[in-house]
Amino acid sequence: MKKTIYIAGPIFTKSQRDYLENIDKICTNIGIGTYLPHRDGGIKNKNNSDEVFQKDIKNLNKSNLVVVCLTMPEIDAGTAFEIGFAYSKDIKIIGVLDDIRYFNKEQLNLMIEKSVKIVKNLEDLKKELIKYVN
Repeated sequence: MKKTIYIAGPIFTKSQRDYLENIDKICTNIGIGTYLPHRDGGIKNKNNSDEVFQKDIKNLNKSNLVVVCLTMPEIDAGTAFEIGFAYSKDIKIIGVLDDIRYFNKEQLNLMIEKSVKIVKNLEDLKKELIKYVN
């Protein structure tokens, strides 16, 4: 069975979406399928919130791994939900924390620190993903 990764993170700005798309490229270049919420589920508007929510939950449930972007002073509320949901389903979670303001993972919220494997940059993420598929 092909492994699928759900990529979570804030999607409010083009630079945030671009960062998640870079994570997607890393995954697909090593042969892992992905679900990228803003690409595959759509961006919420006043008419589609139920549909977007259901697509995202369905794909979180189907994923083998969740990769989250933690690169910001506060974790996005939607991303925090996705982490908690994945953790409750015993789905492994890897978080990319390349913000130089954080010197170690203990500076994170306790619930994130204990539920997410932290990597410090996209190169380290790639190494973890290669280990994961082998």
